[in-house]
Amino acid sequence: MEYRHLGASGFKVPVLSFGTGTFGGKGDFFGAWGNTDVAEAKRLVDICLDAGLTMFDSADIYSNGVAESVLGEAIKGRRDRVLISTKATFRFSDEPNDVGSSRFHLLKACDAALKRLGTDYIDLFQLHGFDAKTPVEETLSTLDDLVRAGKIRYVGVSNFSGWHLMKSLAVADRYGYPRYVANQAY
Repeated sequence: MEYRHLGASGFKVPVLSFGTGTFGGKGDFFGAWGNTDVAEAKRLVDICLDAGLTMFDSADIYSNGVAESVLGEAIKGRRDRVLISTKATFRFSDEPNDVGSSRFHLLKACDAALKRLGTDYIDLFQLHGFDAKTPVEETLSTLDDLVRAGKIRYVGVSNFSGWHLMKSLAVADRYGYPRYVANQAY
């Protein structure tokens, strides 16, 4: 497996990652993608690990958290052999604060993901989309706090436009936050 540095960090990640969008298969949208259960997920994780693929990507909105739970069960007892990437930002429930990149939502989403994944840290925690209603300073401060607390190791973004990423990096520079963010588009 080929590895590359994550952004400007010293952390090396495989060039391929296994997406868990089919894990759980709950709801009309994700049910149409597939409904991989724990037994099948374990088999898929075995195949990936045998092939040298060690990074597994999920998100809180995949089957309303079930994908993370299935992944957590599938990697149980092998946490030291895998890298976990998950995401938050998109609407998780009808609650008014269960969406976006506010401090409230990101802290809640991270703690819930850790519980569902059955781990005490996430290797790469990504913002699933840009939140124009929350100040970038609030978002970056929260992510920095999560890194310092040891709940997440690295930060990234998904589905950010170039100018959203540059705006975020400019704020990071202004406040002295590390620039090891990676942009992943789906």
